[in-house]
Amino acid sequence: MTSIARATAALTLLAALAVAGCQRAPAPVVEPTPTEPTQAVEQLIRDLRRNDLVSYSRHAVPPELHARLDTAWSEGRTRWPLTDLPLDDRLPAFIDALSAPGAEKQLLTVYQRQFSGANAELRSAAATLGLFATQYLRAEGDYSDDERAHYVQLVSAISRWAQKAPLGDVQLARQTIPSLVAGARHTGLAGGPERFRELGMRHSLERMGPFFERLKRVLKTYGLDVDADLGTARASLIERDGDRARIRLDYTLAGKAIQAELAVERRDGHWYLTDALRHAEAEAARAANGTAPSPTADENAPVATTQGRKPAATSAAADAPAAAAAP
Repeated sequence: MTSIARATAALTLLAALAVAGCQRAPAPVVEPTPTEPTQAVEQLIRDLRRNDLVSYSRHAVPPELHARLDTAWSEGRTRWPLTDLPLDDRLPAFIDALSAPGAEKQLLTVYQRQFSGANAELRSAAATLGLFATQYLRAEGDYSDDERAHYVQLVSAISRWAQKAPLGDVQLARQTIPSLVAGARHTGLAGGPERFRELGMRHSLERMGPFFERLKRVLKTYGLDVDADLGTARASLIERDGDRARIRLDYTLAGKAIQAELAVERRDGHWYLTDALRHAEAEAARAANGTAPSPTADENAPVATTQGRKPAATSAAADAPAAAAAP
């Protein structure tokens, strides 16, 4: 394994470490229906801060579209809204690997052999991956102009954080690996994509809520406080024209100020993110073979690819820890 591949695997392993937790999912919170564009955005942010992915899924799309997504999930055609996460296609495999007998010992052995003390390589990989992802976002993928401008800022902030984070600290790895393995085993999600399909959208997301909470706790250990950053988010109205509006979202991520513009639209009296609707529509229409027709919610948006919206770099990076962990 080259130094870059080794460092890339370590970064991906950190993402895997985040996918664990064994606490109960929070009960859904009943809130007033947002009547203003900014309130819809703020509601989604509150859902994320509460790790309430069930409520997030219901607030992100209209009821009719949510029902179609629920059906698509039960038929194994999508795992929306998890499709909006990096490495979502590798998530079932991560859970299976973490739930395997002897996973604690094997993961720590892999970490010590491949990642421990590789701080310079990790910093170099973080910078390289940040540059590559930025170049990809500017030219490729199924993104709107608003998403490209927003995600480039996110990549820059995360890359800067990763270059400073103690990713090569073996003591931190010894703390997080046993916790993540125990959490994965308690979720009941092991069993590959078929297990997600069997449980259905709601029950899978209920089990993923604690995963998301653990993700934030692990990242905080490595110097990235996601909840504190979400707490800085402020949405303000730029313009409104009938059932369409534009929102400015300001927040801080890893010490870097982020400023994004978001298109929102009203359907049946409720406001939703336009880009989120477009991607959700594509997921609801996705066939059993993973292909999806071109989205129609935004005629100016790029055509959806058959592999979803992930940069090619994530696929290559995601394979690294699996290869490293192989006997």
